[in-house]
Amino acid sequence: MNIHEYQAKGLLRKFGVAVPKGGIAYTPEEAVRVAEELGGPVWVVKAQIHAGGRGKGGGVKLAKSIEEVESLAAEIIGMTLVTHQTGPGGKEVSRVYVEDGCDIARELYLGMLIDRATSRITIMASTKGGMEIEEVAAKTPEKILQVEIDPAAGMQSYHARKIAFGLGLGGDQVKSAVLFLMGMYKAFVQLDASIVEINPLVVTGAGDVIALDAKMNFDDNALFRHKDIEELRDESEEDQTELEAAKFDLNYVKLDGNIGCMVNGAGLAMATMDIIKLYGGAPANFLDVGGGASRERVAAAFKLILADPNVEGLLINIFGGIMRCDVIAEGVVAAAREVSLTVPLVVRLSGTNAEQGKRILEESGLPIIAADDLAEAAKKAVEAAKEAA
Repeated sequence: MNIHEYQAKGLLRKFGVAVPKGGIAYTPEEAVRVAEELGGPVWVVKAQIHAGGRGKGGGVKLAKSIEEVESLAAEIIGMTLVTHQTGPGGKEVSRVYVEDGCDIARELYLGMLIDRATSRITIMASTKGGMEIEEVAAKTPEKILQVEIDPAAGMQSYHARKIAFGLGLGGDQVKSAVLFLMGMYKAFVQLDASIVEINPLVVTGAGDVIALDAKMNFDDNALFRHKDIEELRDESEEDQTELEAAKFDLNYVKLDGNIGCMVNGAGLAMATMDIIKLYGGAPANFLDVGGGASRERVAAAFKLILADPNVEGLLINIFGGIMRCDVIAEGVVAAAREVSLTVPLVVRLSGTNAEQGKRILEESGLPIIAADDLAEAAKKAVEAAKEAA
């Protein structure tokens, strides 16, 4: 789960991480009130969306007067902000964060994430703050310092000092950085974060180390432990189809292809997507209906896939273990009749009650293309989609 910058800063502040003062505003009038409370003389008006690159897209502006805060807030609120992370469609801005201006002497990068290769929290730091870390990694990987934390011992002050020295900090800056990093680590662990990214991490003219921007992602599987964080979810920033899928406990991810996929089991779903590519097609989604799906869940999955206008063909690939093929077939028939099926549908059923499932499909009177194995199913789905298109 992602949250907004202002929410991330609010959480980090509780753990002793230094962040500038600021407040959220949904209207220009609210932005003025926040700016007056902060006092100025310089403010930053920042669009709040779940995407990076807001500054380059025109979503972060400097204001030197209360009047300018109001005009910039009016300009940004309601705009469609396009960045390299939003895609060409962009995202509509519904709120701005008004923040104290900062005397920036240096811009650095600091990130904390779980390295799946080592199963350890890894801290990444770079003197190239304000840039995309992917670009730094590609062009100047030597500029990135990495420190792994042993989960048994946790983060120690020497880890923080190593990073501070690697960033070229000295004197009281090192003390500030150590406090900053220790607080950041505590927040990461205690809140079950998957990513905490500070870009830029700035050193002020006075030598303070402050998070000028903050991004936090959380492990969805741990949200049951953090109801307060779950309440920070902004559903308007998320894919609406994926939100609808979550209501039925469906694992759904939208992709850019034209062949819709409904499969039971993540591994089989990935194999199905791969073999669609092998036969010249492109999957329109990843969808795992799970091992114990009901007829209603199958029908919901069917309708979610067909709601995508890019779908020109649909492949249902079920290997019945816990999942019964006749239940799948009943859900497919019910959903196909409800939505008026207009694209080719290829179904491959194998396993528990497969014969009953096939019989249900045959007797439905629907134009369903049957397949006996995965290769045949993928080939038929791609060919049928091309013919229909």
